[in-house]
Amino acid sequence: MMAMTVQDAAKSVAGLLHDTQGDGGSAGITSVVTDSRKVGPGALFVAIAGEHVDGHDFVGSAAKSGAVAALVDHVVEDAPVAQIVVKDTIAALGLLAKANIALRRAAQAPFTVVGITGSVGKTTTKDLLKALLASQAETIAPIGSFNNDIGMPLTALEVGERTRFLVSEMGASHLGEIAYLTSLVRPDISIVLKVGVAHLGEFGSVENIQKAKSEIVEALDEHGVAILNADDEHVVPMAAIAPGKVFWFGQGSDAQIRAWNVTTDEHDRAEFDMMLPDVSDPCHVRLAIPGRHNVMNALAAASAAWYLGVPADDIVRILGEQRHISPHRMSVFRLERGGADFTVIDDSFNANPDSMKAGLDGLAGWSAVSGGRPFRIAVLGSMLELGGDEAALHRSIGEYAVHAGVDAVIAVGGEHDALLDSLAGDLAEGARAASGDAPTLVETAHNVDEADLAVIRLARDHDHAVVLLKGSHASGLSALASRWERNDHVPDSVNAGAATKNGETL
Repeated sequence: MMAMTVQDAAKSVAGLLHDTQGDGGSAGITSVVTDSRKVGPGALFVAIAGEHVDGHDFVGSAAKSGAVAALVDHVVEDAPVAQIVVKDTIAALGLLAKANIALRRAAQAPFTVVGITGSVGKTTTKDLLKALLASQAETIAPIGSFNNDIGMPLTALEVGERTRFLVSEMGASHLGEIAYLTSLVRPDISIVLKVGVAHLGEFGSVENIQKAKSEIVEALDEHGVAILNADDEHVVPMAAIAPGKVFWFGQGSDAQIRAWNVTTDEHDRAEFDMMLPDVSDPCHVRLAIPGRHNVMNALAAASAAWYLGVPADDIVRILGEQRHISPHRMSVFRLERGGADFTVIDDSFNANPDSMKAGLDGLAGWSAVSGGRPFRIAVLGSMLELGGDEAALHRSIGEYAVHAGVDAVIAVGGEHDALLDSLAGDLAEGARAASGDAPTLVETAHNVDEADLAVIRLARDHDHAVVLLKGSHASGLSALASRWERNDHVPDSVNAGAATKNGETL
């Protein structure tokens, strides 16, 4: 964080400083946090009133942990810490981030903000680009998917006087959200990956999604650079509103950074030839993360890195070294559980129709293992915010899974959520309808315990099983992935019906 006192912070957010101690205004702030458990000496604690927890209840404990001030929407009596009182602490957090970036831009050293948006691929592209830029200079990027009106400002507040690059992920579920985020942290380079149907129910149409994503391009000034997906018909028109340079990536001949000769290995890890501007010979890239769809994410990251001066050899090397990206995104691990031995492809962070298809393509691409053909199991949770076509979209995903060559589909709903259960039923119905006389196995599970046991049963019965976890956060599949990573106890007959082997309950 840039040098800022409590008084400076209060001024930047137009807040009223309530300081019963009498000397808190001059204290320096070393960090900004919204979680009282992360408070350390010099921290500014932002109290946010959430749906289930009110941060104002923890102002006192933040003070005991070393906070120099708290950002609040009302004075918390008897809390021994300076308090900056504002109308809306989330809005004030944004203003504080804006002030921090303004301080960094006012410094003499070069500083560049890269903004990333798109319906799918934002976090993977962010992770790849962070690795590329960090090889050259200090780079700040969010953890996971900190891309909303809380996460994005918190990341921007990590920028300090030595920061050279800020990679800012920007998501939206409504028109105007990206415009708001860019008003706080204006990008110098804007990357648009893809316009899909994520949050279609909130936006109302793909055209509105396109408009929302284009806000990151409109935020550029005349010196800015728009890095656009040349293969997406909804992204291409954004070039017309770019006030500065436009840089294209893709697999078609019109792209300036282009991939061709794309192949995948037995674990669906892509390799391809890549052309970079002003480089006479093509580069050959081998990705260490699975998923053919990650070719486009790698091209987007390489485009920004190349424009910012990362050498071609470094781009190729670093892209090939990235095996671990943010949690629950095409993470692969082996698991021995309940008498079964199987491979897990954990892509459970969230889901929409586009990312579901990409995950299923990755599962289908897992084409050969030592000792025999894999048995592919797709554990698919319900998708949310898809609007009036949600039932049909779920049926189409079930159909897609079958046509992709999946051997078993487990559709996971929610035993206490009628909508989740209904949508899981639609997904299973689509898979059954597409199966016809084909041997695809289709099951439904009303909770993740049932899904857990179903996978164990199928994996015990079929050698070389590989399991994809993919669904919305509400489906609970990311919790199942975490359970599997820890290899917690197998559910018993009390909550899901016992799995048995040789007559014994597992």
